[in-house]
Amino acid sequence: MALSWTLDKLGPMCRSALDCGLVLSVVAGRDPLDPTSRASDAPLHFSPEGRLLKPLQRGAKRLRVAVMKDSYEKAQEEVRKNFLASLEVLKRFADVEMDVKLPDFPYGPAVGTIVNAEGASAFRELIESGRVKELASPEGRTGGYTASLITAVDYLHAMRMRAPMRRAWGQMFRKYDLLAAPSRSTVSYPVDKTFDKAYPGIGASSPIGAANLVGVPAVSVPNGFGQAGLPTGIQLIGPAWGERDLVELAVAYQSQTDWHKKRPPEI
Repeated sequence: MALSWTLDKLGPMCRSALDCGLVLSVVAGRDPLDPTSRASDAPLHFSPEGRLLKPLQRGAKRLRVAVMKDSYEKAQEEVRKNFLASLEVLKRFADVEMDVKLPDFPYGPAVGTIVNAEGASAFRELIESGRVKELASPEGRTGGYTASLITAVDYLHAMRMRAPMRRAWGQMFRKYDLLAAPSRSTVSYPVDKTFDKAYPGIGASSPIGAANLVGVPAVSVPNGFGQAGLPTGIQLIGPAWGERDLVELAVAYQSQTDWHKKRPPEI
C-alpha cells in the first residue's frame, strides 16, 4: 500500500537476517527501468549453502555502534531490558557507545507534514468520494480531510529540510558505523484499542521517522518478548548504501541468540 512515496522504503521481510541478506543480494542493484537505482558498493556474497562469506572480516577494526539517546530509557520495561541485553551481545562484535544524540532537527513535525500531504494525495479519490466514513478507525474517518489541508508552503519547507538532515547524518556516520535503538518503544498494538490509547505514557524516541527522512537503510531483528507475550526487537540503522554492515552485524547477533526461532507463547 502506497502511503508516502518519498519516505517509504522497500526491503525484504524474512525469518532471519541471513534470509534477508539472501533476498537483498538478489533484488538489489542497478535496474535500467529505475533511474533511482544503482549498483551496490559492497555487495553481499554467499556460499552455495547460503552462508554469508567473510562476515565482519575487518582485521583489527571493529564496528562502531552508537546507541541512540532517549530511545530506551522511557520504553516499556521489557523493551528496555531486552534492548540492554542485546547490546551486551553486540559488544562481542562491535564497540558500543551509549546515549549518542541525533543531529538536532525537527524530525517529528517534518515527517508528519510529509506523510499527511503525500498520504492525502495517495488516497485523494477515497477521501473525496466520502467512503472514508466506512473505515474502522474513528480517526481514519476524518484524518484524510485534515491531512488534505497541509499547505504547499509547509510541505516544501519540510522537504527542503531533508538536505541539511542528510548532510548532518553523513557527518555522524563518519564517526559511527551504525546506530542502534529498540525497534519500537512498546510491543505490538492490541487490535481492540486505538494507537493513542494502547500504551499511554510511553514517550521514548524512535529513529524510524528520522531514518526515513534521510533515506538510510535499517534492519530489525527479534530480541525477546514483552507484555502479553508479544515480541520486542532491536533496530540497527546504517548510512546510505550501508546494508552490508547491517546484515553482517544482524547475522552475527543471531548467531549468538535464538529469538528469531521462537514464537510468542499461547495465551
